[in-house]
Amino acid sequence: MSSRPAAGGGRWVEVDPGRVARWVEGFAGRHGQPSVSVEAYGLLLTAADGATAELHAPPGAPAAADVPAFVAAATAPRRLGLLLARKGGVAVGIAEGAELVVSKVDTRYVQGRTAAGGWSQQRFARRRDNQTKAALGDAAELAVRLLMPQVTTLAALVCGGDRRAVDTVLADRRLAPLAALRADRLLDVPEPRHAVLVGAIAAARAVQVLVREPAPPR
Repeated sequence: MSSRPAAGGGRWVEVDPGRVARWVEGFAGRHGQPSVSVEAYGLLLTAADGATAELHAPPGAPAAADVPAFVAAATAPRRLGLLLARKGGVAVGIAEGAELVVSKVDTRYVQGRTAAGGWSQQRFARRRDNQTKAALGDAAELAVRLLMPQVTTLAALVCGGDRRAVDTVLADRRLAPLAALRADRLLDVPEPRHAVLVGAIAAARAVQVLVREPAPPR
């Protein structure tokens, strides 16, 4: 379970689907038994002391009316498409539950930035742009080859890496059915490698919880 500050206050907590029920029990133990309401993102828990917890359903999970149904939906195995992209590399895969069943990683050299000025800098910039376009073009081809044949079996597509790179790959018209499955979640991952792709599965399946504590008494 990981935690990070949330914009506007509170903190985001990533919880493994199998531990959500226990996490909710802990929240109730700290703040009192909460009321539960259904929201577009999942469930909102509101405790008597003013603490709240937004349970955001993981990508591809169906809507749920209460905590037991939410847990059942979150833990149920689903087929997720994975697309991790940065300027010099891409990792594409399909996860079935917590297992990676299809995968391919491709890297291509993209020149780094240069301190040179004038015409040299412009020449390096053009070369770098061309290398980036070629790398992302290869990434689109990989997604077409691996993901499109199984797109109808996927519950969602979870992306990670550089948002602009991912947007560029999914702008390929052949990937329109895949882009339609894209989840809002963007995974923060380093340069795509096989180990990074395997590690991304847990983040793709995690339940994201936004916790806000009650205001301190004056």
